[in-house]
Amino acid sequence: MPYRFLLLLLLGQPLLAVRAQTAPADTARDVALPEATVTGYGQRLPLRRTAAAIGVLDARAIQQFNPAALTQAVNTLPGVRLEERATASYRLSIRGSTLRSPFGVRNVKVYYNGIPFTEAGGSTPLNLLDPAFIGRLEMLKGPAGSVYGAGTGGVALFGTPEVAAGSRVAAGATVGSYGLRRSTLTAETSSATSSVRAQYAHQELDGYRQQSALQRDVFALDLRTVASPKTTLAAHLLYADISYQLPGGLTRAQFEADPRQARPGTATAPGTVAQQAFYASRTGLLGLTHGYAFTDRLDVQTTLYGSGTAIRTPYLVDYERNTGLGLGGRTALSYRTALAGRVLRLQGGAEYQAGFTNGRSYQNNGGTPGPLRYDDEITTTTGFVFAQADYSLPADLLLTVAASYNRLRYGIGRVSGVATPVGSYQFGRSFRPEVSPRVALLKEFGLNLSVYASVSTGFSPPTIDEIRPSDASLNGDLQAERGTSYEVGTRGQLLGQRLRYELNVFDFELRETIVSSTTDQGIVVFRNTGRTHQRGLEAALSGWLWQAAAVPAATAGPTTAAEPTGLRAWASYAYNDFRFGSYPSGGPDLAGNRLTGTAPHTLSAGLDFSEPHGFYVSPNLSHQARVVLNDANTAEAPGYWVFGARGGWRRTFSGHLETNLYAGLDNATDRRYSLGSDLNAFGGRYFQPAPGRAWYAGATVGWRF
Repeated sequence: MPYRFLLLLLLGQPLLAVRAQTAPADTARDVALPEATVTGYGQRLPLRRTAAAIGVLDARAIQQFNPAALTQAVNTLPGVRLEERATASYRLSIRGSTLRSPFGVRNVKVYYNGIPFTEAGGSTPLNLLDPAFIGRLEMLKGPAGSVYGAGTGGVALFGTPEVAAGSRVAAGATVGSYGLRRSTLTAETSSATSSVRAQYAHQELDGYRQQSALQRDVFALDLRTVASPKTTLAAHLLYADISYQLPGGLTRAQFEADPRQARPGTATAPGTVAQQAFYASRTGLLGLTHGYAFTDRLDVQTTLYGSGTAIRTPYLVDYERNTGLGLGGRTALSYRTALAGRVLRLQGGAEYQAGFTNGRSYQNNGGTPGPLRYDDEITTTTGFVFAQADYSLPADLLLTVAASYNRLRYGIGRVSGVATPVGSYQFGRSFRPEVSPRVALLKEFGLNLSVYASVSTGFSPPTIDEIRPSDASLNGDLQAERGTSYEVGTRGQLLGQRLRYELNVFDFELRETIVSSTTDQGIVVFRNTGRTHQRGLEAALSGWLWQAAAVPAATAGPTTAAEPTGLRAWASYAYNDFRFGSYPSGGPDLAGNRLTGTAPHTLSAGLDFSEPHGFYVSPNLSHQARVVLNDANTAEAPGYWVFGARGGWRRTFSGHLETNLYAGLDNATDRRYSLGSDLNAFGGRYFQPAPGRAWYAGATVGWRF
């Protein structure tokens, strides 16, 4: 294991990316050191008292990068990779969880303002979230089923920005390479008891590659109010209308000859341009949250939501038209007391989701639907109950014990079809109940050092897209993955709290691993194989190289006394020794091969400079080592280094007029690489080229009342 790489890590963003805030007083002691409080496993403790690997980003960290995408900001978190195979076609990996995700987000549970954002069927439409709407992201790495249900990869908790006191309106615009045109509008107001925030974002892109244009409109409305001294209410509305073209994968020869081309046709099959391959969806989500404090020790929070979506996706063979409805909710009861003179926190609750989808597949005739192939009705119900206890032991130890009990059922009925006879199946399947426990122990050594160890288990059932691929078949034998994670880690501060660090090592053992492959018609199919051994190390460091005096509040422009200026550096690194265990492939035994789609080394680093007059600049670099592209390890994508920067000037005039002028450069050396390859692709069509050198520039103007 290359521990010498740690000597190169002078800084690490995830710990300083969080805007400082005063942690709430603990019953056992008052925390004097200002630091971030994280949601974590529902515990809401300071990060240093959380016995888990959690990466955190806030709006300030996201704004160091291109405003058109979340990719670069998320990839600063060690062990996390957000890939973009096509424009806005995201694929999220936490510790190698992309193995079974040819597209979209699977095996990672996502929440949006506390609302379950992952659908009941297991997929997550992450492309609906605009970067401007994200005020905070917490990434829980490893199985989190003890509180959040199915999924062995982890959990992503997205939150919209908090509304500052007063009222504000703002407008922004960005232009850039490859036809980037982007605009945002924001209106918000806040009082002592309530806040309202409305935001709209429009984005267009011609695309780096042929057949890769994008158009997206997103609207969000967030309302929060304190209805009484004991009652809080919140409502969150999200609507997204998105359409983007799908260029398809290239062979190595095509990638090297012209990375900007779309997948070409052959003598027997048309390409993505001829078939007008694209993805389009309209989605609405409404969530309501009610919080009630019975006493200062006992409170309950309940969230209910409903969603609707309509999707059109023509690809090489089929034209899918799906409509879906979803509903569900989550409730959590929290209680704090004392046991033997020490703090005991108890938490229990439940989550339920139901979904109905009408999935129709037609022949694709150049981007228009042809004859019907099949028409299915799909129902999904999933839910779990959970309980957790946190107990403060002697010697500054914190013990956490938690578990959940999970149920899942799919029902698929064929209403009509040509590809297969009507009534060819009426499929119903209930997966066996799963119990997902977690035990963690944390030890504090003062305010500047803590260490922890945890053991957790999780399971990840196949999604609807995996059981029912687009070739009209039904994979009823596909089993749920199950895994156990062992982890130890430490967090701390050095040099008078100027340097913060985080380090963890883990061993994740996964059974019934699901792997994917692609047919000659571009259809992705799935199967279970044996085991995988996913062992790794993650590190992050950050600190001030030089820090200026805080700007006095009366003359502050873009900063306040709580936001010091100066020069800060950060870096994060992950080492992944991910390998197949037993792998009965029907041919040679692939045991010991590297896990498909994962890099053994990833590194992100950068500087963050700001000065009292409002000028700022944030150069950055990203490195990924070579990635194997098939389970046999006979094909690889080369590693790469990518450099970029964003800088600008922001200032507030007379306490009312807010301005922010910025410009940036991505992939400054015009590196040719693939950010999200197709795994086990038929015919060697692995490569989804990332954009070349790209510039962008923009401005935001706001008025605060």
